[in-house]
Amino acid sequence: MTFSQPNSTALHHDSNTHHDPLPSRYRPDFDQPIAVLKHCHGRIRKQLATLEKLLAHLPGHGADEQARQAAGAVLKYFDKAAHLHHDDEEQDLIPMLHATAQGEDAATLAALAPSILQDHKDMDAMWQDLHEQLRAIADGSGAWLAANTVQRFVASYQSHMEREEGTMAPMALRLFSAQQMAQLGQAMRRRRGIGAEGGAACAGAPPADGVESAGAASAAAAPATAATVVGGSAIGEQVAGLRKDYGQAVLDENDVADDPIDQFTRWFEQALKAQVNEPNAMSVATVDGDGRPTSRIVLIKQFDARGFAWYTNYDSQKGRQLAHNPFAALLFFWTELERQVRIEGRVERTSAAESDKYFNSRPLKSRLSAIASAQSAPIASRAALEDNYEAVARQAGDEPARPDHWGGFRLVPERIEFWQGRRSRFHDRIVYTRRADGGWTRERLQP
Repeated sequence: MTFSQPNSTALHHDSNTHHDPLPSRYRPDFDQPIAVLKHCHGRIRKQLATLEKLLAHLPGHGADEQARQAAGAVLKYFDKAAHLHHDDEEQDLIPMLHATAQGEDAATLAALAPSILQDHKDMDAMWQDLHEQLRAIADGSGAWLAANTVQRFVASYQSHMEREEGTMAPMALRLFSAQQMAQLGQAMRRRRGIGAEGGAACAGAPPADGVESAGAASAAAAPATAATVVGGSAIGEQVAGLRKDYGQAVLDENDVADDPIDQFTRWFEQALKAQVNEPNAMSVATVDGDGRPTSRIVLIKQFDARGFAWYTNYDSQKGRQLAHNPFAALLFFWTELERQVRIEGRVERTSAAESDKYFNSRPLKSRLSAIASAQSAPIASRAALEDNYEAVARQAGDEPARPDHWGGFRLVPERIEFWQGRRSRFHDRIVYTRRADGGWTRERLQP
């Protein structure tokens, strides 16, 4: 696939940019399982290239037809084929190597395998974030990718594949007998539902279209604790001296929108353009039956004239508190723009149809996690939690139904305040308050 628009970035794979371990004309079958694994790396590289080029294409062209096709291709590959490839390694290749390797090979494998398995978890976590962004591009409802997540995802995969190709693949080729190779190939066939007669490498994978552009990485500072000591004094005693003066922008009541949802949309789009780290992250504060507040960070999944929606377990702490007291406060803090938005109002559940639609749009592993976890309830160990997940995964299949205890909340705003940092703590604050007739009153507050 290529883009036809003038001056656009072509969303096709450039064979000179990423080295494919096997020529594209060579399609090994599962009688050559190591060649199949290396061929899958070539397919992954092409999808990573597509992801990079898509990132570069979106700012100038939005979610046009070719962007939607590219996003769909990347989604299809990493939702299905990439996980099969990881399972090949986790469930068959690495255990077989452990059973066969001796001496220096065993020592090398013992050092490498844990990092390979951890890579799979880390890359899967990054994919969960990219999945929803790509789905929105694919259906035309969004046109944004988190550049820092794309960059980390691509770099992680590239480093991961290079280590496998430099160590594990040559070790398997050197150590495995013909019988072991056949055993590995048969396991890979079964995983893909392919008969013993063989099949194409990376079966189920879509055609590889290139895309992706490197974005700016963002750094997060680790929080200090009161126990940390620098120069003989506790940091906890020094926090009063930590200051940052603001001065990037101003907020004038004559420049803001008449409707606060329009103003929020304007600021949210600016946060996306500025590549704010997780602009969709918000604090949700609720109150329990004793009047004690609690708060946590969740990700907003929709906002419109009706309000601000997120999804969770209805039996979680926040779900139980909202059942008792259906009022909450949201807070967005975009430090890169020196802005925050405070939103308060009544909370209601989204419709079952809305909850079903969002649940079914999530990656399979996220859906299984929602079913397996009794959110906020105690559990004996991480192992027990993972056992619950595995049990659900065995029973639920590829299209699990949304459980009744999981769905959406929507905060219907009654008060929305926009805060812009200014120098010397003389900040700008504009607040909108909903009137009885449904309209909004707007006024400036003192800092």
